[in-house]
Amino acid sequence: MSSPNSSIPSPSDKIDRAELEQAFSLFNEASRQLVEAYQELESKVGSLTHELAVANGALRQQFEEKAALSQRLGTLLAALPGGVVELDLQGRVSAMNPAALVIFGHALDGQDWDAAVGPRLRATSVATEWDFALEPEIERRLSIVSSTLDDGGRILLIHDVSESWRLRRQLELHKRLAAMGEMAAGLAHQLRTPLATALLYTANLAKPGLGEAERLKFGEKSLARLRYLETLIKNMLQFVRGQQAALEVVDLNLVVEEAMQTVQPHDASASRRWTLALAAEPAWVEVNRKELTGAVINLLDNAVQATQAGDAIAVALERAEPGWRLVVSDTGCGMSDAVRDRLFEPFFTTRKEGTGLGLAIVRNLLTAYGGEIDVRSAPGEGATFTILLPAAH
Repeated sequence: MSSPNSSIPSPSDKIDRAELEQAFSLFNEASRQLVEAYQELESKVGSLTHELAVANGALRQQFEEKAALSQRLGTLLAALPGGVVELDLQGRVSAMNPAALVIFGHALDGQDWDAAVGPRLRATSVATEWDFALEPEIERRLSIVSSTLDDGGRILLIHDVSESWRLRRQLELHKRLAAMGEMAAGLAHQLRTPLATALLYTANLAKPGLGEAERLKFGEKSLARLRYLETLIKNMLQFVRGQQAALEVVDLNLVVEEAMQTVQPHDASASRRWTLALAAEPAWVEVNRKELTGAVINLLDNAVQATQAGDAIAVALERAEPGWRLVVSDTGCGMSDAVRDRLFEPFFTTRKEGTGLGLAIVRNLLTAYGGEIDVRSAPGEGATFTILLPAAH
């Protein structure tokens, strides 16, 4: 028989209704927060999924564009008439286009450029052009330009310029032949008149009954013409020979002073106004002193011929990096554009007794020294000759 108190709950078994309600309330709040967090997470996932889709679309478009660009570049590279060779950091050939294969006759992939091609290249007077012996009997002229890539490799642009090189050689040959023809014609014209005059004077010496005074007069005139011929031939040889004399390092100040001391006394009446401005320091240049002095004398003689009493002749020497500038100017009669343009041509002269070789020799000489000469002039405004010479090291 059961105890009468067995159906009555004990105090410990009783559930606090307030606590239970509080627990359910906390559970409901946590559930709500979880739902909100899930909804927010779901929203972010959706947003990220959309952004990822957009990014994937942009990347896909970029990839397609780059693929199209790569295909087009490949097509252009294959169609280029010039050769393209890519070298890696070690100087090995990593790629060649079809034009390069045609130029070199076979693929060079993986080979060292200097070892495979270098021995068959020979430098020329043009920095970017090389003679290339494809076979012992076949020689080509190649233009090779090198550029450095971002990864440290190099890309070589190669053009076969053999045909244009042969055309240039033919053109230079024709120019030389034309110049020789003009020079021969000019020399013949220059020699003919004084030679005919000398022959005429010499023939007069053979006349019977010629007096001593007349014989001396004809003899002196004939000798003067023959000396003129000698000077003309000497100048011609100097013009043709070019600069071959030994070079030395000299102070350009001394050269200019010597030339002035030679020419200024010819102005016997001292009617011209002479000025000389030398450099404040030694102006070292590598030249042949005698020939350069003669060139400056030639310019000063021309200034004397172009001026008259009261005119000025000025000489100035100054530093002009990386060398020296010598200016010879006058306030004489000047010259027209037509005369100035032909001033340095062989046998061109405006003086009756001139040979037309003086200024041509001056220009050839300065060019051989690595210098240059220029002239500015106008009728009635005098002339200014400017010489630039590199400094000696």
